[in-house]
Amino acid sequence: MIVRVSQTGPVDATFSAPPSKSYTHRALIAGALAAGRSRISGPLRAVDTELTARGLEALGVPIEWLPGEITITGCDGTFPAAGEVTIDCKNSGTTLRLLTSAALLARHPVVLMGSPRMLERPVGPLAGALRTLGGEIAFTGREGYPPIRVSGRLRGGRTTIDGSISSQFISSILMAAPYAEEDVELTLPETPASRSYLDVTADVMLRFGARLERRGYDWFRVKSDVAYRGRNYRVEGDYSSASYLFAIAAVCGGRVTVTGLNPASVQGDRRFLDALEAMGCRVTSSTDAVTVERTGGLAGIEMDMSSSPDTVQTLAAVAAMAASPTTITGTGHLQYKESDRVGVTADTLRRMGAGVTVTEDSLTITPGLLHGVAVDPHDDHRTAMAFAVLGLAVGGMAIRDPECVEKSFPGFWEALYGEGLL
Repeated sequence: MIVRVSQTGPVDATFSAPPSKSYTHRALIAGALAAGRSRISGPLRAVDTELTARGLEALGVPIEWLPGEITITGCDGTFPAAGEVTIDCKNSGTTLRLLTSAALLARHPVVLMGSPRMLERPVGPLAGALRTLGGEIAFTGREGYPPIRVSGRLRGGRTTIDGSISSQFISSILMAAPYAEEDVELTLPETPASRSYLDVTADVMLRFGARLERRGYDWFRVKSDVAYRGRNYRVEGDYSSASYLFAIAAVCGGRVTVTGLNPASVQGDRRFLDALEAMGCRVTSSTDAVTVERTGGLAGIEMDMSSSPDTVQTLAAVAAMAASPTTITGTGHLQYKESDRVGVTADTLRRMGAGVTVTEDSLTITPGLLHGVAVDPHDDHRTAMAFAVLGLAVGGMAIRDPECVEKSFPGFWEALYGEGLL
């Protein structure tokens, strides 16, 4: 299947933000480990979050998806599965990483596997830290990469962990830590990648009743005698997914409003709005909505997006429409995502007519005379959506395998159709 994107604009559209994928993953895990019953309102039901739910169900936790909510009967810190469990995380790195530490709370060994691309995504630093904390972690294929066999127990204690590849290594341990035999203390020798996601993790943990202390992004301690409690919890709107909608106003001109967003959210991808404002867009917020408007030209900028990794490709698409070059830094860890996002973005923009320079940790886009191309997203939802947005400004774009957006934004194409943009 192919979605063809034609040139349009200026726009005047209003969208509803999909629920946050990051918050949904974490709320599922906290609810599954909690004592008692949890009701999660407004969750994201997408491929990735369903994989996390299935993994928790395989570990013995009853989870029911209802219209607009999830109900979970928590296991009070011990997964009740009766024997060894194998969880296929497919292409969801969040599922595999977050469940790796939680698997130490199962009575029997747990094997976590995934797609061929998943087997190329390193988890060695997480395994090393878990071994220090009492886990027995075995790699059944290549050392440092999935599949992983997890056994042993989460004793707790002190360890250091390198999160420069992914902050999810740290989030994984933190989320399981309330059920360790003693307090867990993590020291991070380097600034973690995507560090703002640690704020999301901490937010969910605290709301479910855990006790967590921290010093910025270099030290965390979780109390082992303060467990999660079942509760009613509402998932907030997703700034990562909203970035594509905001970008439509930036590349096409006009105005886009996205409702259902928390203006005070700790989500790092809010920084995308700062980038658009610096490029010449007008950004205004109300109680639960944000509007982006562009009436003039776009200027190139320099921006560190290390805490907003999921919007790097969206910013690159906007940068291709600017009047001057844009340099995006903090991009080095994007090679470990569902695809090599920097490589794929650079190649596609070059084929479209832009100039692109890539370094170990940066991406510079020099605007040129652009034309539409066929885009192979390499099964990466964010690639498909970023270049669909750019296609609305350029025209002649053909997005292959459009169903890959089901991973995080199942209603993406329908939202564009609904506003007459496709």
